[in-house]
Amino acid sequence: MPHARNPTAATRRSLLAAAAATLPLAARAQSYPSGPIRIIVGFGAGGLADLTMRLVGEQLSRRLGKQVVVDNRPGAGGSVAARIGASAEPDGHTLMVLSTGNAINRSLFRSLPYDPVADFTPVSAVVSFDLLMLTAAGSPLRSLQDVLAAGRPGGSGLAIATISPGSTQNLSAEWLRVAAGLDATVVPYRTTPEVLTAAQRGDAQIAFESYAAARGALDGGLVRPIASTGLRRSAFLPAVPTIREAGLPDYAVTGWNALFAPARTPRPVIALLNRHIAEIVAEPAVRTRLLDLGVEPAPNTPEAMGALLRDDIALWANVIERAGIQKQ
Repeated sequence: MPHARNPTAATRRSLLAAAAATLPLAARAQSYPSGPIRIIVGFGAGGLADLTMRLVGEQLSRRLGKQVVVDNRPGAGGSVAARIGASAEPDGHTLMVLSTGNAINRSLFRSLPYDPVADFTPVSAVVSFDLLMLTAAGSPLRSLQDVLAAGRPGGSGLAIATISPGSTQNLSAEWLRVAAGLDATVVPYRTTPEVLTAAQRGDAQIAFESYAAARGALDGGLVRPIASTGLRRSAFLPAVPTIREAGLPDYAVTGWNALFAPARTPRPVIALLNRHIAEIVAEPAVRTRLLDLGVEPAPNTPEAMGALLRDDIALWANVIERAGIQKQ
């Protein structure tokens, strides 16, 4: 008769095997970083995420004594970059920029080659930014109530210009449409200049765009802000009310760019990076440069960043369903 298995011995063997498997990563965490650090950005060079991460990467390199390289991998709504980041060695030498768009993509696409929650470990948010509801400088629309009246039955009509379908700007407009019960048309354009031109000419009565992207048109007096989308008024335009305070109390959109690492990256590495990010964006010169770019420093804890990602996934899934947007 075969001997019965010894549960205690089996458990001990399992624990020893698990400990042995973690030894290489634990040992590497002690000497981190041992080489260059790559930050994968799913947007092209010269864009907001790229400029932000180059600024932060330069300071991170100075602090850690290792080269930090920004690797731009645009394409497929950020999926190209995310797939590369998810499959990287979880040792802290490859980091990944995730944004609000990655939270949106979880529900916008039928399938993704990565899972933004399961495949990554949050490090910290880096910056945040609200959107603006804009109109032509000479538009008769002066307030959110004017906009809502124009878009409701019997109103003068409302077309809303945004960049590409599925973008944060586009879905923010769709959310406004369904939340306020508007008979409005959301018109996606390929580029921000086209969006702003449509608003200036009156082809669209309002547009949604970030302060950073619209600053030139705002400073030039070509467009005028009606409201901002954040939980609180924009630091850049404190006289402009939020959509929430102007009449839609459940509406708020804040975009973010954040650093993540591949899942299973050692916690000491995550903690070290999180501390450095918080200190970097608090430096007066860095903070001033970020504000000049039109974004606000927004570091947080890994736990808070993970919660923000999950909350935004749920929020945009609800918007996509309510707006009847077909999955891509």
